[in-house]
Amino acid sequence: MKASENFRKAIENYLSSLSQGDSAFAPHYAKASKNVESCLHYIGAEVKKTGLCAFDNQEIFDMAVKYYTDDSIPTPAPIAYKAVVQTPAAADLFSQPEIPAAKIQTQTVIPVKKDVKPAAQTALTLFDL
Repeated sequence: MKASENFRKAIENYLSSLSQGDSAFAPHYAKASKNVESCLHYIGAEVKKTGLCAFDNQEIFDMAVKYYTDDSIPTPAPIAYKAVVQTPAAADLFSQPEIPAAKIQTQTVIPVKKDVKPAAQTALTLFDL
């Protein structure tokens, strides 16, 4: 199974920007024996080995970098998997995240009236003397 175009683009964009900014990685990325399709198969195989189903973006990008920098990794066989790419929302410090209406529970609070009695005076005041 081929990886989705969004997944492929995310990996390619990360690797190309890394090779442009990191002169040590650039020769590894230019190797003729390594390509993006094999890199995607390697990532799929590594994810399957873990048995987990959710990964941070950086974990996946680190797998891609390892594939290009480690010469002992052979060309992996294709593996069937489905990858989902989700762009994180921009952080906003001034607003609260929205809570879906299904998760909001409302309760009616009935105010309770209490009879307030003045405290019993036990100490003497100036007027009592």
